[in-house]
Amino acid sequence: MTQRENVIACMKRKPIQSQLYAFQLCPSLIEEFKHRTGSEADYTDFFNFPWKETGCLKLRSVDEGIYKKYYKFELKKGTVIDEFGVAHEPGSEAAKHMTYMLNPMKDFDSFEQFQSYPYPEFYDGDNQIIVQQIKDIHTQQKAVVGNVTTTIWERAWYMRGMMELMVDMMNQKEWAAYHLDKITECAKKRAEFFVKNGVDVLYLGDDIGMQSTIMMSKELYREWIKPRLKSIIDSVRKINPDILIMYHSCGYLEPFIPDFIDIGIDILDPVQPECMNFEKLYKEFGDALSFHGTIGTQTTMPFGSPEEVKAEVVKNLKITEKRGGLFCTPTHLLEPEVPWKNIMAYLDAVKNF
Repeated sequence: MTQRENVIACMKRKPIQSQLYAFQLCPSLIEEFKHRTGSEADYTDFFNFPWKETGCLKLRSVDEGIYKKYYKFELKKGTVIDEFGVAHEPGSEAAKHMTYMLNPMKDFDSFEQFQSYPYPEFYDGDNQIIVQQIKDIHTQQKAVVGNVTTTIWERAWYMRGMMELMVDMMNQKEWAAYHLDKITECAKKRAEFFVKNGVDVLYLGDDIGMQSTIMMSKELYREWIKPRLKSIIDSVRKINPDILIMYHSCGYLEPFIPDFIDIGIDILDPVQPECMNFEKLYKEFGDALSFHGTIGTQTTMPFGSPEEVKAEVVKNLKITEKRGGLFCTPTHLLEPEVPWKNIMAYLDAVKNF
């Protein structure tokens, strides 16, 4: 069984050859990896992870300078404006991946402003390098993941502002519908491109949970987000009925899980143990859903001992021992506080289960 076949079998809750492992390192831990191993290789190759994400798909957007007119103040030095016009102020040196986002649509007060906003567009021809990456990863007999996270909700509020978008959903429905539809249209084209070109897993998702509660009511979710997400999933399943759909959201999500299953999501990521009880979720939904994550990056990975890390891995894998369906990983990016010995303990526990 190849690594690719093993990933697909695990996510379809079929017999596997070996347990799957992976993690994400922040910049300071990548430097730690290089120091400890003496390797300049990509750490995902060094540790032989069973799947790989492609590079990011390019969007054709207007020149960054055009978006600057939406900010009526001077941007902090080092600020980068992304393809959707969202300005990202730099974070700390230790965690360079963290940015402070500024919303270009925050002060919009008319439908015409939404209509005139320069939303980016997606063209297949701009992304042929991704086609070759997919082929190259498959040549290595690894599974390929196509990433379209921040699919609808997050992308939309990054641009509009969370409070402003929620108010629109209640009081300015024409504005909200137009904005969310534009975001969905772009996400659907990117998702279709990935699936047409042979990825094994399509990675969708938006953070719609908080630490102990959902971010919006089930009624709002079902009115605004669920049907748009379903339209993306339905579209790619017409291209490849067997495509695996992985959905990401941090936080507490339990009330939404029946909706996820209803629209065809196969894998839930990351199942934070600080927010939800994995054993309970698996007992209730494990026949219909597989899981990615479950090892806490707020608790166990940074603050547990190596023995505690190993115990958590073993506990979760034992829960799924009979019917499978768990890709047991840390629940998010490993931050600077995570000791290297805990990362090695995680790897050792999974490999030896």
